[in-house]
Amino acid sequence: MLKLVDVQPLAAYRLQLQFSDGRSGMADLSELVTAAPATVFSSLRSPEAFQRCHIEQGALNWSSELDLAPEYLYFLSFRDDPTLTSLFKTWGYL
Repeated sequence: MLKLVDVQPLAAYRLQLQFSDGRSGMADLSELVTAAPATVFSSLRSPEAFQRCHIEQGALNWSSELDLAPEYLYFLSFRDDPTLTSLFKTWGYL
């Protein structure tokens, strides 16, 4: 089971991530956070709120009600890697 093991918030709604399979990548969450119309993730538009992310049980969390699955973050980090296309199709992201 894929898990997050480290997260470092960056500027412009990006995250540097380390996954349990040993891979590191960068996920850009700007579209998710700034989407119109507003979504639940719009609450992270404040840079201070976005920076308060943490890992809880292998997933990315900002509060008990706001989280992202490690598989989705993995997809965002490595979507251009052709060796992972079949995996992303299995997960339903492609």
